[in-house]
Amino acid sequence: MSTAVNNALETGTWTIDPVHSAVNFSVRHLMVSKVRGKFENFSGAITVDENGNPAVTAEIDVNSINTGNEQRDGHIKSADFFEVEKYPTATFTSTSVKPDGGDYLLEGDFTLHGVTRPVTLKLEFNGVNPGMGNGPVAGFEASVVLNRKDFGIDIDMPLETGGTVVGDKVTITLEIEAGKAEA
Repeated sequence: MSTAVNNALETGTWTIDPVHSAVNFSVRHLMVSKVRGKFENFSGAITVDENGNPAVTAEIDVNSINTGNEQRDGHIKSADFFEVEKYPTATFTSTSVKPDGGDYLLEGDFTLHGVTRPVTLKLEFNGVNPGMGNGPVAGFEASVVLNRKDFGIDIDMPLETGGTVVGDKVTITLEIEAGKAEA
């Protein structure tokens, strides 16, 4: 069996492997730098129908945020930002996948903080590898820039000198490996 990568995503369900995947983000801090973080717990699947049409669903445990600073993480989990006790998960459900040059546009509905908005992720399909004995794996990279205020996270923390402590735009980057069990 060849170990070469191919570009065919076969029919069936491909489950996101959280051990080999990442959901990261960055947001402007104090107008001059960025705070970066990740969500530790997430799940999802890509389902390819008989006609080759993919559909994507994903869920993120918002309480699993990790910016490398417990105090900051606690504040982000509070009612000022994510309000995780009331809104513990974020979800994504695709509505379409469209070619965009050599990449794709993954469109869908993203729900965060109890607000659902349409989003479009720029998606790169890295191909399929036969895997290491547990069935084939597929790789994807995607990104999107969201405005946190579109999701009701509208805390303003102005600086005395102008500007804000936390920017409105949040860049989400996904590095996904999904596996398909062999039938």
